[in-house]
Amino acid sequence: MTEPDAPEAADATEAADATEAADATADDTAEATAPEEGSADTGAGEAEKAAEPSEAEAELAAQRELRARIEQRKAEKAGPIEAGTKLSGSAADLLAAVRAVESGEKSGTAFFDSPAPAPRRPAPAAAEPEGPRVPEPAGTPRATAPETVTAVRSVLNEGGAPEALAAQVAEAFGEQAADALREDPWHLLSVPGVRPEQADGFARALLGAECGPGDERRATALVNWQLERAALRGHTALESSAVRGALAERSVPDPDEALQQAIAEGAVLVFQDGVEEIEQAAEGEEASEQPALPVLLGLDRYALAEESLADGLARLAKTGADARWDAAKPSELIRAVAASGLVAHTGGEAARAEPVALAEAAEALGLRAVIAVHSENGSRRLGPAAVTVAGLLSGSEGPGRDEDGAFALDLLVVLDAPQLDVETAAMLVESMPDVSRLVLSGDPGVLWSAGAGRVFADVLAAGVCPQIASRTPDPGPIGELVSGIGIGELNQVEAAGKEVVIVPVRDAGEAVHRTVQLVADSVPRAIGVPPEQTQVITVGHGGSAGTRALNVALKQRLNPGPGRFGGFDPGDRVAYAPALGRTLAGTVVSADADGLHLDCEGTPVVVPKERVDSAVRHGWALTAHQAAGMRWPAAVVVLPGDAAQGLSRPWVYTAFSRGERHLSVVHGVDQALPRAVAEIPSQDRTTRLRTLLEGLLAPTP
Repeated sequence: MTEPDAPEAADATEAADATEAADATADDTAEATAPEEGSADTGAGEAEKAAEPSEAEAELAAQRELRARIEQRKAEKAGPIEAGTKLSGSAADLLAAVRAVESGEKSGTAFFDSPAPAPRRPAPAAAEPEGPRVPEPAGTPRATAPETVTAVRSVLNEGGAPEALAAQVAEAFGEQAADALREDPWHLLSVPGVRPEQADGFARALLGAECGPGDERRATALVNWQLERAALRGHTALESSAVRGALAERSVPDPDEALQQAIAEGAVLVFQDGVEEIEQAAEGEEASEQPALPVLLGLDRYALAEESLADGLARLAKTGADARWDAAKPSELIRAVAASGLVAHTGGEAARAEPVALAEAAEALGLRAVIAVHSENGSRRLGPAAVTVAGLLSGSEGPGRDEDGAFALDLLVVLDAPQLDVETAAMLVESMPDVSRLVLSGDPGVLWSAGAGRVFADVLAAGVCPQIASRTPDPGPIGELVSGIGIGELNQVEAAGKEVVIVPVRDAGEAVHRTVQLVADSVPRAIGVPPEQTQVITVGHGGSAGTRALNVALKQRLNPGPGRFGGFDPGDRVAYAPALGRTLAGTVVSADADGLHLDCEGTPVVVPKERVDSAVRHGWALTAHQAAGMRWPAAVVVLPGDAAQGLSRPWVYTAFSRGERHLSVVHGVDQALPRAVAEIPSQDRTTRLRTLLEGLLAPTP
């Protein structure tokens, strides 16, 4: 690896915010749509930006209708606890036994020696469609009456909360929002950006002496808040002990009673998955020898999505052989798809050619094949045949739906599968025809999805479908470097053509200076890649070398201007987040009364002016989470010294693999980089999908 001549170092600047440098998925990928945590004054004040409607209304409407449909179907099943009822029977016994099970006083199966509950509905195998599975075309978001907002604003003023939250509260609770907020002031905690101490202050102002840390309303709101926060970190559920501990830290006098109240009110659901498997393993053995299963708590939206996803994947996996594939030229992937309706395919960037060839083979057989990718950037790289997952779900791209509401296709290949969260994946699988084939393909080494869940990793770990591991390596020095990172080794590679360059720096100020120099001068001159095709990637948004600081410096050098369009000028590179987990890389074209006009990978996009401030950021520099699923001719990865806490093997793997022809690493973390690659694997997520799949399907050898 070569190193260009270094200019004089800049003065040291302040250290980056360690919390923003941390491996926080939702904070990195959705920064443009969710406010940052800050002080009690700023956290709630900025929250007004987080809940405004996004441009992708069709996609969001599809999510809402799918969840409603799933809830209706799941209501017919024997759920753990029904909302709005008091605990009774086995549910009450389970809550009473939680501590005994977790402490080891009782085995994980002891409670379940009582008569078995109604069995979980098995996944249907090649059944007739139950009915339309596609939502009606999206309409306009529900308008909130001005008088409702005014009434909520009055209550907020009375409690000393920012008036800017009124619209969000009114939208969340409807016409009776003011009364609901007055009756339960901790409802304020459901507004994104509001923290418990802020909600407590609001409640004290409204309730006076009635307000106390043990208030049941407070406890229920805190349980829900903890689980919502966990979802932003990727968890679909949390162990009950973790929730109890968090409640104790918030001065809840009796965390156990608080959990019982939250479950009784239907605020959360309780699970202990895998009981049947434990009971089978315990036959002929002492129950005490079996491991105790954790008691999990979760929000219904993720529980329903995860169970629907497991059922749908099992339905596809149980689909038998399809003789229509017999005429295809045999390959390992084709044979797997011919035999099973669900197939997992793993590999790097070069391996994407294999599922693409599969789709081409399907079309040659007269089958309807669709390739879906995570981003418009990925669609551009594959050509017009590829669609985005969001476009496929909304109906703006792809083959449309059949008369039953399912996708009009025979084969769906989903590339960038690690970027699928449980809700998006549930919508995809719910829309698959019963006799179709689904191939989930991706690189298991990259960062996981921005939303809750780890769908691809859970499917692989469950081993319930054929898995095809590509033997096609990514070429060149970058491919060699990234392959080593994937197995925990940071190797020095030969890069005679300056494909990989390491630029050592001493502090954040020098890191910013060298980054601008690389993008504006060195890479165009030495590699021939212009600045608009070079992407800067860093650990977090804040700090002296985060995306904000880097974007300020890069704009000043590459496209200076007054920012007359809400801080943006024509030619500015931007990152637009239409929804959580989706980042569209684009360029500002113009602005008018309709909003900010962008060119996103050749697709014109108009961001409404009221959304610009919360959903658009300058995009010369992105985080690795934002850049996942996208690639550019050249990438400059910036690692200032204070970024060490945010590094992990998946982060480094993702960031270093974003450049197609060239990678520059602005390196100031010393031994923290090889240590992260060797010793810090992905941050674990608590999910239920693997256990659910294993319960529905026997693992495939």
